[in-house]
Amino acid sequence: MNILVPNLGSTSLKYQILEMPDERILARGRYERVSDYRTAIEGIRSGDTRVDAVAFKAVHGGPKYRGTFVIDDDVVAAQTEFLLAAPLHNRIYLDAMAAFRDAMPGVPLVAAFETEFHRTIPDSARWYGVPSEWRTHYGVERYGFHGASHQFVAGRAPVIAGLPVTVRIVSCHLGGSSSICAINGGRSVDTTMGFSPQSGLENATRHGDLDPFAVLYMMDRVGWSTSEVREQLAQVSGLAGISGVAGGDCRDIEASAGAGNRNAALALEIFTLEVRKTIGAYAAAMGGLDLVAFTGGIGENSADLRERCCHGLEFLGIHLDCQANHAGSGDRLVSRPDSQVRVVAMTTNEELIVARRAYRTLNHSA
Repeated sequence: MNILVPNLGSTSLKYQILEMPDERILARGRYERVSDYRTAIEGIRSGDTRVDAVAFKAVHGGPKYRGTFVIDDDVVAAQTEFLLAAPLHNRIYLDAMAAFRDAMPGVPLVAAFETEFHRTIPDSARWYGVPSEWRTHYGVERYGFHGASHQFVAGRAPVIAGLPVTVRIVSCHLGGSSSICAINGGRSVDTTMGFSPQSGLENATRHGDLDPFAVLYMMDRVGWSTSEVREQLAQVSGLAGISGVAGGDCRDIEASAGAGNRNAALALEIFTLEVRKTIGAYAAAMGGLDLVAFTGGIGENSADLRERCCHGLEFLGIHLDCQANHAGSGDRLVSRPDSQVRVVAMTTNEELIVARRAYRTLNHSA
């Protein structure tokens, strides 16, 4: 079975076509400045590789859809219901799903929700201190995101480190969108993103953890609508809001900090401090720590930020190898041989996880 996995951005579409269950990549590509997904779809279909199914890395479907499902009207309705919780992400995928349904009639479409890997988080880490009706009637609880990436890390990182898959891992997916996950025995037990992808660490343009009364204060004080506040918190906040660097790309922030921008330097300090605090907290939650994995655009590629994220965690047994951390690329061990906690830098593969889930779901429903 050939499964097309599109990875969607606001104006881009990357894709892989994988032959399952052999997991062989048959084709891959990228389209930029996409204004109509149908144009990209026609480009993909014009190739020589047959497409038997399309699998989406869907984001938020609420409490009922924390798994992988063949897309039908109910799946679409659930994503629409939680559009307010993940407005940018859900809108992109809803538009793309509609475009693929129109352009490829008869081809099964599958939604592999990012929240699936986090279904194992216990209620003690999932529930918020809100009125019970918020949770029972409206689904307000911690869902967690980047699930496909953290699931891939759970299986791959121990292999890189030479450890069994049952170890205690802190998975740091750091990029334009960042989250951290505590993984014990291959299962997610806590994660930084909660009800929405807005929470947790500071992201490039999205705020991280924030006192909700600050939002209510500003709305009442200035008279903003929810849509006005939502736009500010999603598009000009986070690292961009702290640093003053448009777009919040860490590479640009590092360059700006090097040129003397004190707010840019502070943004990097805040971000790496959040990572360090979370690693320590998750070590406490799991009763110890065996492995820290860095992935995502920042986690895999920025040796300086990896070093800053680990600095001061020697008391946990984390000791980076400076040379290994700054040399080489790809999947590798970057901790010293005497480090009690091993540290790896690695490439994630969300598309592979999505294809595996889709293949399993389609075979089960056949």
